[in-house]
Amino acid sequence: MRHYEQLRWDRLYRSRDGMILGVCKGLAQFLDISVFWTRFAAVLLLFFTGLWPLVGIYLLAGFLLKPEPVLPLFTDEESDFYQVYTQSRKQGLSRVKTKFDRLEKRIRRLEDVITSREFDWDQRLRK
Repeated sequence: MRHYEQLRWDRLYRSRDGMILGVCKGLAQFLDISVFWTRFAAVLLLFFTGLWPLVGIYLLAGFLLKPEPVLPLFTDEESDFYQVYTQSRKQGLSRVKTKFDRLEKRIRRLEDVITSREFDWDQRLRK
């Protein structure tokens, strides 16, 4: 189990392959504990608090938590992009479009250099 200071709240997701909305499995992965104990605690709380408070909280968590990314996030840049995309798809799409436009400009500059008359293919190929 992780210490409270080690928890990164931006990494709290609901699992895509959980039993019911994936809340318990996502919480177990976040806290680095067994899924069994998380579900056991949820069932105990269900009996001790009554049906509706815990079911309401569980459904609320199921709809508010972001789903786990399909591919694992290795870098902070990937994590930042996923956070932006899940908050606003338009903003995520504009971010991808900006990167694509920059890449397209770089490719055009490269093509202009290579297809120019001053580019000496014979000298480049002999090296």
